[in-house]
Amino acid sequence: MLILLNFLSAIFLLVYVALIITFISGWLRLKESDRISVTGLLKVSVLIAARNEEACILNCLNDILAQQYPPHLIEIIVVDDHSTDLTSETILSLRSGQIKLIRLNETKALNSYKKKAITEAIKLSTGELIITTDADCRMGYDWISSIVSLYEQDSSKLISAPVTFFAEKGTFQKIQTLEFISLIAMGASAIGNKMPFTCNGANMAYSKAVFLELDGFQGIDHIASGDDELFLHKVAAAYPDQISFLKSRKAIVYTYAKDNLVEFIKQRKRWASKSMKYKNKLPVFVSVLVYLFYLSILLNFVGGVFYPLLLKMAVIELFIKLAIDALFFYLAAKFFNRRNYLFLLVQGSLLHIFYILYIGVIARFGTYEWKDRMVK
Repeated sequence: MLILLNFLSAIFLLVYVALIITFISGWLRLKESDRISVTGLLKVSVLIAARNEEACILNCLNDILAQQYPPHLIEIIVVDDHSTDLTSETILSLRSGQIKLIRLNETKALNSYKKKAITEAIKLSTGELIITTDADCRMGYDWISSIVSLYEQDSSKLISAPVTFFAEKGTFQKIQTLEFISLIAMGASAIGNKMPFTCNGANMAYSKAVFLELDGFQGIDHIASGDDELFLHKVAAAYPDQISFLKSRKAIVYTYAKDNLVEFIKQRKRWASKSMKYKNKLPVFVSVLVYLFYLSILLNFVGGVFYPLLLKMAVIELFIKLAIDALFFYLAAKFFNRRNYLFLLVQGSLLHIFYILYIGVIARFGTYEWKDRMVK
């Protein structure tokens, strides 16, 4: 039995190493460039779905209004999703002709208010290129220009762009940043390998034409989240070679890590719940293998109390995992200018093992809270 457990653990370890090497390869395959070249003719529509965001939406809107892209080619559409605070009043206080405000007035309960918000915004939009972000995000002056530059160069149907946390307070938020940039880099690497499976709605763009052609969120509109990943899958199914990742520091969007473990778990449960809805089962299969690898580490450590051979295997697994992770995390941290956080890799990896094992179970059951609503 011990020999069988060690054999399975070794198999899972080899699969994990091969997976990370694949991610490293995909990341290196992506060309990094901060060069911007735009025609100055493309109109863009920046969409923000906002619910109770009065505290932060002003900063986001001011960043967009300050973009070094022709103002007459930027329209900003904010959809107030039944806010109970002064979100709408805060938006209107800017008195900008570039900003259009929509107030959702749905009386019938929905399971995906955000998809409804984006759909209503796109109906009103006049831009050829749709760019989505979140109300609590910040961005540099060249954000839109960077996205447009890539879009005009390769005519991508969908562009995924980088997101990271900033203004971290304390070790826990820094660990979140380190883990989050690795997730963003994994999504980018998958695109580099022509196998896209994840992106982040805080920084993505797609042509309005492809949204209409694919009937928007139809078929995935019953799922609470997934306005980013699940729509990516729809586009990738129709145009597998026209998905791009914008590997440019000028395109980075900045947002905030969670303040505590409870909020962190809620967020990751929401993210994990989307994977249950994937039509492409390859990412699900890979996730299961990673889950089994992490489970084998934990079981080997527990079993090592009684059987030294299992403890030895657990140490080997953890050491090799940290070694291969370190290379991938270094590449991601270098791009996001977070190399000073790499000293947290050990703590982050241990936290990652436990929360993945926990989330992998609870994400399959019941509802979760999102924007003060219970959804499923």
